[in-house]
Amino acid sequence: MNPTIGSLLRPGAFPGCGEAARLIETHISWVLLAGEFAYKIKKPLDLGFLDYSTLALRRHFCEEELRVNRRYAPQLYLDVVAVTAGADGAGIGGNGTVLDYAVRMRRFPDDALLCDAAARGAVGTEVWRRFGDDIAAVHATLPVAGPQHDDGRGTPLKVRDAVNQNFRQIRPYLREVADIGLLNRLEEQAWAACQAHERTLWQRYEAGLVRECHGDLHLGNIVLLDERAVAFDAIEFNPALSWIDPLSELAFLVMDCESRGCGDGGFVALNAWLERSGDYAGLALLDFFCAYRAMVRAKVAALGGGRPPFGEGSQAQHDCRRYLALAERFTRPRSAFLAITCGVSGSGKSTLAETVAGAARAIRLRSDVERKRLFGLAPNADSRAAVGEGIYGQDASRRTFARLAELARDVVRGGLPVIVDATFIHRGHRDDFRRLAGELGVPFHILFCEAPREELERRVRTRHHARDDASEADEAVLAAQLAAAELPDPASEPETLRAAGGRALALPELLACLTGA
Repeated sequence: MNPTIGSLLRPGAFPGCGEAARLIETHISWVLLAGEFAYKIKKPLDLGFLDYSTLALRRHFCEEELRVNRRYAPQLYLDVVAVTAGADGAGIGGNGTVLDYAVRMRRFPDDALLCDAAARGAVGTEVWRRFGDDIAAVHATLPVAGPQHDDGRGTPLKVRDAVNQNFRQIRPYLREVADIGLLNRLEEQAWAACQAHERTLWQRYEAGLVRECHGDLHLGNIVLLDERAVAFDAIEFNPALSWIDPLSELAFLVMDCESRGCGDGGFVALNAWLERSGDYAGLALLDFFCAYRAMVRAKVAALGGGRPPFGEGSQAQHDCRRYLALAERFTRPRSAFLAITCGVSGSGKSTLAETVAGAARAIRLRSDVERKRLFGLAPNADSRAAVGEGIYGQDASRRTFARLAELARDVVRGGLPVIVDATFIHRGHRDDFRRLAGELGVPFHILFCEAPREELERRVRTRHHARDDASEADEAVLAAQLAAAELPDPASEPETLRAAGGRALALPELLACLTGA
């Protein structure tokens, strides 16, 4: 054991903690848990993709770790402290010789990682939604890659290099013919995808969409604190891994949720991120990035298995194979559809659309959000408009439905199913989207939602007073909608599915109708 770490494990080595610290060791760090704090010390390594080999470099990267992680978790990341030599051995602070440096963090419960909470089924929809929104808010503030960086960080060339590295590092571990064949197919598909998406990747880079992101956004690097998911342990040691397209970041989350059996949560977070960022144009890259991220985890599994090749039946082999299979899933086309909600305010459309979008791995487009975006307003902004006026006037509504159709077209052409969350109480609007589905060659569905008038009024009143949702409908708006509604008749609109309210289909039945499963 490293002598400094061994000395720090004695009782009383850390201020305010009379007991011996508990050690958690990773392949690049030692984390010592002492009292209410955690101290992260970097190992003196040079692995090529990271270099902690000197004391000066370790101090620099401790400061970098503090800098990048305070964007996501300021409540956890406190400061950088010196590890010094004292009369009784190594300690924190003091005037002795500096032996090393540590990032001091606020400690959290051992079972608070989001991966563990998800495994227990303890992560609700609100947590996923808020996390997606929080990450989008951080992304909007991040430094942008560009010509000022002479190392080409974030360019499609770096993306291609990262893709290539996964295959190069996994290959020595495989010896089974089936495994090697799968890796070869995935490599061919990855290279074809790199070429197919190269122009889009360059356009996004040149538009300033590549930023200094977290870089490692999987559920093991997210902690649940006070019912809010908080990302930590962002990459600070290699710009090639952190200066990326933010959609690649979300793809990591989506992929990891899928791998852990909570893929619906990943899509709830993705949809919340999209509502805040408006970056629907990038969705054609989602599965490309998801496959890449699955390969990253396959590589991590392989490298964790020791020297190649795999031991037959080893955990490392099992995990690597699982991620290779997942990567292959993301190379297959999805079954796209175009669904719209239909119902007056308070009928449960948005709640239903969010739930179904998560379960069906679909993109949700909210009229309340896109209407405000057209007018430069944030999703929860108060427009202070009367019924049929301001951003709710006829011209604004026409522009809103045109924008929803444009986005739906882009999403479906990008290979994903879409649910358009709007009232659609006028037959003409439903007809427009039915024609759009026909043009795109995908199934069309109407998710009809209803509730008794007293319940509609109660829901609208409660939501309006809370002012915590993009919808601004009040009882006057509801009354106007009920008076003007042209609700669907299944006899003339056979695509109608009763989705909420009386005689509604259960979620599994609804999903079966949407996906054809």
